[in-house]
Amino acid sequence: MADAAAKTGQTPEGWLTDSWYFISTSKDLKAGEQRREILLGQPIMVGRTKAGEAFAMRDICPHRLVPLSAGQQVDTDGEPTVQCPYHGWRFGTDGVCKHMPSLVDGDPYGPSKVKVRSYPIHEAKGMVFVYISDNPRSTEPPVVPPPDFGDIPDKPRFVVSEIFNAHMDDAVVGLMDPAHVPFVHNQWWWRPPSTGFRVKEKQFVPKTRGWAIERHQPSGNSLAYKALFGGKVSTEIAFQIPGFRWEIVENDKATLFTLTCLTPIEEKQTRITQVTYWANAPLLSVMKPILIPAARMFLNQDGDMVNLQNEGMKYQKNMMWIDDIDVQAKWYQVLKRAWVKARTENAEFENPIEPRVLRWRS
Repeated sequence: MADAAAKTGQTPEGWLTDSWYFISTSKDLKAGEQRREILLGQPIMVGRTKAGEAFAMRDICPHRLVPLSAGQQVDTDGEPTVQCPYHGWRFGTDGVCKHMPSLVDGDPYGPSKVKVRSYPIHEAKGMVFVYISDNPRSTEPPVVPPPDFGDIPDKPRFVVSEIFNAHMDDAVVGLMDPAHVPFVHNQWWWRPPSTGFRVKEKQFVPKTRGWAIERHQPSGNSLAYKALFGGKVSTEIAFQIPGFRWEIVENDKATLFTLTCLTPIEEKQTRITQVTYWANAPLLSVMKPILIPAARMFLNQDGDMVNLQNEGMKYQKNMMWIDDIDVQAKWYQVLKRAWVKARTENAEFENPIEPRVLRWRS
């Protein structure tokens, strides 16, 4: 395998490339507006044209390096463009400059010779995803299709988001840890201490660029699920690189789908966005004013643990991982290495995860 400098599919900071990342909800992209986001340590302008088309491009005007997001959208020869606030250069949603107001006849600098990086974008089910290719100059189509989470409602019921002070790898490991719930999320209505500890045994199977816990009945201590869905409830939990974790809870009538998206911002900042959907669950609709602060509480509790972990990481980097509770953390690293290997060798990605039963007590 090539040396580290020649690897494809991962940045020096450890973020996967040639991958799709969540960047916004649909409702947060207003027609005719754009805004600045930082993704994988780089500025990206994400916006929506007046006609409703979502777009994304590098948020730096190549002329004087002013953020294009600080400008405004204007029509240029029938095409939507973003006008730089400094000198009025206009860029189409494909990143190509369409107009330079200062040019005179005979000027050798044609607008179309100037281009900023544009990013493939996908919008579905009320979410917007951006594809980050390893080669910033690549015009090739994405090597993987956009995320597809199956038959879920068209619009989320609510969304909560927090920024964790952690590298994405550490944020992923924390969120998939099955043993922290009794200590971190021990609210009386979710996992009260009186529940005690039980042995959990789950069948894990490989899934597209990740793994899943095969469909099963929720743990007996999940009081909320019992109250909302009754006894005949099944759930499936899945993870997919670079950073998507989702859980489906359903019976023959109702469905609850919760998706957690991890978006790397800077090396020690990761945005965690939880997008929640449900169908045919009127009680959930009634409880929505309660569910939103509860979801925020969960995120804040995990964020508090990240902050505490950072205190130890000031002095020690290596963590102790044990089986079986930390196997998923190991799988995440194995998947990352397999992805980089496949992209570096320009080969098909082969999922290295094998079916396995994991047991732990919590």
